[in-house]
Amino acid sequence: MKKGRYPLNSEKKTEKNIVWHHATVTRERRETLNKHRSVILWFTGLSSAGKSTLAHAVEEQLHQKNCRTFVFDGDNVRHGLCKDLGFSAEDRHENIRRIGEMSKLIIEAGVIALTAFISPFRKDRDQIRHLVSQDDFIEIYCRCSLAVCEQRDPKGLYQRARAGEIKEFTGITSPYEEPENPELVIDTEQPLTECVDRIMRYLYERGVLRLST
Repeated sequence: MKKGRYPLNSEKKTEKNIVWHHATVTRERRETLNKHRSVILWFTGLSSAGKSTLAHAVEEQLHQKNCRTFVFDGDNVRHGLCKDLGFSAEDRHENIRRIGEMSKLIIEAGVIALTAFISPFRKDRDQIRHLVSQDDFIEIYCRCSLAVCEQRDPKGLYQRARAGEIKEFTGITSPYEEPENPELVIDTEQPLTECVDRIMRYLYERGVLRLST
């Protein structure tokens, strides 16, 4: 299989031959055992906006409260699950689709899924939102100015994009479509602890975490 290509109509070939198997151990029973709800926390924003840093910092807080969690990081996923994909609009769409399906399975396991992806296109993020129930998807827009993102730029990606070495780079030669109605807008130019605290408060307010957690 060539890089960036995948069987687009594979679902059509198999859908008549597969039936969903209903387990006796349900999501509700797993959530009861874990003592918290399972949701998808979808961190989106420009490269270097602090998505992965914030997602892992939130996971650390959740872990200390005995919550079951897993972080899907953009770079890590492309080392395995999505290593066959490039960065065209088509491949970005497939990348997000796969993560959405994985996240759906994770929350069925009663686990809080944290995803840190640029996910630049609204239609792709909305597709994941509609993949699960309304209360299962929490979009967190990591808002950070392009200037600050370029100043951080730990991988030197913006500099390479400006030099024309990287094509279709979000924010430079490819668009980023800001969320229109995210559950949370986090200003990641603020101290990390303040960003984490705001998300944790929101999770209590939404009933994802119990007050005893």
